[in-house]
Amino acid sequence: MLAIIGGTGLTQLANLEITHRQVMRTPYGEPSGAITFGRLRQHEVMFLARHGYGHTIPPHEVNYRANLWALHEQGVTRIVSVASVGGIRADLSPGVIVVPDQIIDYTYGRAVTYFDGRDRPVTHIDFTQPYNPKLRQQILDAAQCAGEACRDGGVYAATQGPRLETAAEVNRLERDGADMVGMTGMPEASLAKELGLSYAAIAVVVNHAAGRGSSRDGVHLETISAVTQPAMARVRNILECVVGSDGD
Repeated sequence: MLAIIGGTGLTQLANLEITHRQVMRTPYGEPSGAITFGRLRQHEVMFLARHGYGHTIPPHEVNYRANLWALHEQGVTRIVSVASVGGIRADLSPGVIVVPDQIIDYTYGRAVTYFDGRDRPVTHIDFTQPYNPKLRQQILDAAQCAGEACRDGGVYAATQGPRLETAAEVNRLERDGADMVGMTGMPEASLAKELGLSYAAIAVVVNHAAGRGSSRDGVHLETISAVTQPAMARVRNILECVVGSDGD
């Protein structure tokens, strides 16, 4: 079963044939909202809006543990995360869709593991490949099938938010090897790994990162929605093809 976690610009799937919604309770609190069950091209799929269906939950307050746990409890085996990012790399300009293959975590103070508490043994996970290679390839194949241009690979820098970064911070991210910057990539990716879920991301570049391109003197927030809406329509086309691909 495939689940889609929608971020900024994708609080609902317009092409989803909804069958029902279900409110979930987890040992880690409440998810961002009810899980939406439905069909895409006759394939069963679940959808969850990361920031809530009214987009009211900031990145640092998302209950990532509850979100992933709730989807896992409903039998999800694959998760495609959709997220908006700022482009650092020169070719990642607004409107570009990219499937990242690596991540650097700059967040702090978030609940980052299911294996905490003195009553549980210390548990490590191999995070060499933060995104599932097979699911990444399925997304790339789906983009080709849908006729949508998509960049293969890139390093996602996960920052704390909710504020955007300074130009100097973006310079640091670039020196560290980051190609794009967002606020929700972690701990979502590592929690999925802890639960044994196949997880990959579709990143939509909605602005140049601070100090880059059209954001050289400031990020023009009022222009982001004009980029986001058509880009998310392309993402929905890709997702329609992803749901038909073979699962793990």
